[in-house]
Amino acid sequence: MAHTTPHTSVQSHGRYTTTASALLATLLGISPWAQAQPEATLGTVTIRPAAAEPSLAALSDEPADRTPVSTQVITRQQWEAYGARRLSDVLAFDASASDAYNAIGYWDYVTLRGFVLDQNQNFRRDGMPISAETSIALDNKDHIQAGTSAPGGLINFTVKRPTETDLRTVRVETGNHGGGLVHVDLGGRFGTDRALGYRLNVASEAIRNHIASADGQRSLFALALDWRIEPDSLLEVELEHSIRRQPGVPGLSLLGERLPEPNPYTNINSQPWSKPGEMKGLTGSVRYEQALARDWRWSFHASSQRLHTNDFLAYPYGCYEAATGNYFADRYCPNGDFDLYDFRSLNEVRRTQALQIQAKGNAQWGGVSHHLTVGVLRQRQTDTGQEQADNNAPVGTGNVNTRPPLPADPTFADPYTLRNDHSTEWFAYDRVQWTPALSTWMGVRHSRLDRRSERTDGSRGTSYRQHFTTPWLAAAWQARPNTMVYASTGQGVESFVAPGRSRYTNAGQPLSPLKSHQWELGLKQHTSARHLGVALFGISRPRAGDAGSCDAVGTCTFRTDGEDVHRGIELNAGQRMGRFAWETSATLLHARRRNGTIQPALNGQQPTNVPPLAVRVGGSYEVAGLPGLSVHARVSHEGKRHVVPDGSIRLPSWTTVDAGLTYRTTINKQVATWRLGVSNLLNRRYFKESPYQYSHVYLFPGAPRTWRLSLEAGF
Repeated sequence: MAHTTPHTSVQSHGRYTTTASALLATLLGISPWAQAQPEATLGTVTIRPAAAEPSLAALSDEPADRTPVSTQVITRQQWEAYGARRLSDVLAFDASASDAYNAIGYWDYVTLRGFVLDQNQNFRRDGMPISAETSIALDNKDHIQAGTSAPGGLINFTVKRPTETDLRTVRVETGNHGGGLVHVDLGGRFGTDRALGYRLNVASEAIRNHIASADGQRSLFALALDWRIEPDSLLEVELEHSIRRQPGVPGLSLLGERLPEPNPYTNINSQPWSKPGEMKGLTGSVRYEQALARDWRWSFHASSQRLHTNDFLAYPYGCYEAATGNYFADRYCPNGDFDLYDFRSLNEVRRTQALQIQAKGNAQWGGVSHHLTVGVLRQRQTDTGQEQADNNAPVGTGNVNTRPPLPADPTFADPYTLRNDHSTEWFAYDRVQWTPALSTWMGVRHSRLDRRSERTDGSRGTSYRQHFTTPWLAAAWQARPNTMVYASTGQGVESFVAPGRSRYTNAGQPLSPLKSHQWELGLKQHTSARHLGVALFGISRPRAGDAGSCDAVGTCTFRTDGEDVHRGIELNAGQRMGRFAWETSATLLHARRRNGTIQPALNGQQPTNVPPLAVRVGGSYEVAGLPGLSVHARVSHEGKRHVVPDGSIRLPSWTTVDAGLTYRTTINKQVATWRLGVSNLLNRRYFKESPYQYSHVYLFPGAPRTWRLSLEAGF
C-alpha cells in the first residue's frame, strides 16, 4: 500500500526534523520532544527499574506534570477499556491527534497539531528511534506518550517491564464479527535478593472485522529482563517479535465533485488475486545505567529494529471517462468508475539501529543548582527491496458499486528506492533552579546527517551531507506545589532534497536547510484527584514543492515555497469525585498556508484533513449497588475538514459515542476482570478522515458499531 502514483513515481524529498527541545527527552533516550517515559530513578546511588509514573528524566526525574512541555500519557488500562487495537485507536483519547491515512491492514499515520508525523523521525520506543512503517503491537506496551516536538509532535511507546510481585494473567477476547484473541502476561523476580526480573507477553489473534475479504491473523512474543547487578547499577534487556498478515483496504474517493456515501463495508481490494500483506518485526534493546557518584550517573542504551514487509494491494487511482475523454487525476469518475492498479512489493527490509550514551548529574555553580545532561545519539536507517509490480497501466476499470473482477498484472518492473541514512547528534542541557519556584531550561543540539538513495536499477541517485545546530529555551514558575506556568521556544531544521528524476533541473540536489520555529505557553495543575493542562502554541514550518510544468525533461525545479503556520490552544483536564470521574481533551487549531508562490491561490487555505476543532469527553461511574462494576462512555467530535487543497469540498463534522462496562470479581480466588467495549454506539455512518496523499483524494469511512468482550484473569 506504500505505492507511488501510477503516472508519476514519487521519491521522498528527504525531510529531516530535529529540535533543541529534543534535549528534553533525549537526555533520557526519548528525543526530548515532550515524550514522558518511565526511567530508572536514582536515589543516593540506588538504581531501580522503570518507575510506574511517566517522567522526563532529563529534568532530574521530575514527573511530566512538572516539565515545560505539553504531553499526553495514555495508559494500557484506558485503551483496553474501549477495546483499542492499534495506535490510531489509542490516540482517540488525545484531541491534538487525528488520523492521517489509517487503512485496515496497514500501518498507522498520525497527525499531531495538524502536522503528519514522519514515520522514521517522530516515533520512539522506550525513548529510542524506530521506524513506524509496520504494525506495532500493543500487548506488551504499558503506556503511550504523545507530545510536542518540531514541527508537530512525537509518539513514544513504553514497553512493559518486570514486576516486583509475581504476575500471572491470561486475557481472552472476542467480538461481534467473530475471531478471538489469547494473551498471556507473566512477570516477577527471582534469584539472590530477587536481583533478576522478567516480563513475558505472548499473544495470538484471529482478526475479523466488518469488511469482507479483510480477515487476518497476528502473533506476538515479547520478553523483557533486568538485572540489578549492584544497588548502583542496572542492566535491562528486551526483545519483541511480531507477525501480522491481513489484506489492506484502500480508501474511497470523490465521485466527480461530490462525496460518496460513507459505506463502511466497501472493499475495493477484493479481486480474486488479492493477497494479504505481511509485516514482520524484530526489535530489541540493551540498556545499562551506572551511578558514578552521589549526584551523577551515566547510561548506555542500544536498540535495533528489523522490519520485513511483503506488500500487496489492488488499489484505485484516478479515472478515465471514455464518454467525455476527461481524466480525473485525483478522484473517481462521477459514476463511480476508477482505474485499478495491481501493486506488489516483496522483501522490503527496513533496519533502524541506534546507540545513545549520556551522563547526567547535579552541580552548584554561581550559587544556584544546575541539573546537567550531556550525550550523543548515533542512528542508522536503511531501506532495501527489489523491483515492484507498480506499473503505469491499470489492469482495468473498476466501479465502487459493482467491483467487477479484473485481470492481474504481476509484472515486477518498477525499481525500488534504496535508502541509507546516518545521523549523529551531540546534545548538552542545563536545568537551572534559581529559586524553589523559578527554573530555566537551556539546551543545544548539534546534528550531522549523511543521506543517500538510489533505485535498484542505479537511477535517480541522491547523496548529501548537512550539519546544523539548534537551541531550545524554557522557563517555569512553580506558583504552588501543584501548579506550574511555563513558556518555551525552540527551533528545528527542515532538510529537503530534489528527487533524482530527469524532469528536475536540480535533480538529486539538496536545498539549503531552513529553520522551523515553535513556541508554547502553558499551565499545568495536578493533584491526586484532578489534573489540568492548558497550552497555547505556534508553529511555523517551511515548505517545498515543484515549480514548472513538470511534464518533460528539465521542466521542473524543486524549491522552497512558503510555510505552514499552525496556532492553537490545547486543553486536557480531568477529575475524580467520589464514584464519578470525568476527563476531557480539546484542541482548537488555526492552520494556514502562507507566502507560497507556486500556487498562490492556496495561501490562507486550511490544510487538507486537518479539523479546526477536536473534542473528546469521557466519564466513568462505579456502580454503588454492585461492587466491582463500573460504566464508562466517551463522546468524540471533529470539525469539518478540507478534502481538496482549495477548500472547495469539505468533509462534514462528525460526532461518535463509545461506551463500555468493566466488572472486577474473583474466580478461584484470583482477580478477574470482565470488559465490554462498544465503539460507535449509535452506529453513525461518516467519513472519519480525508487524507490527500500521492496527489489523490482518499476518504476513509468510520467503522460501524462494534463490540468486544474480554476476560482477564490471574492464575
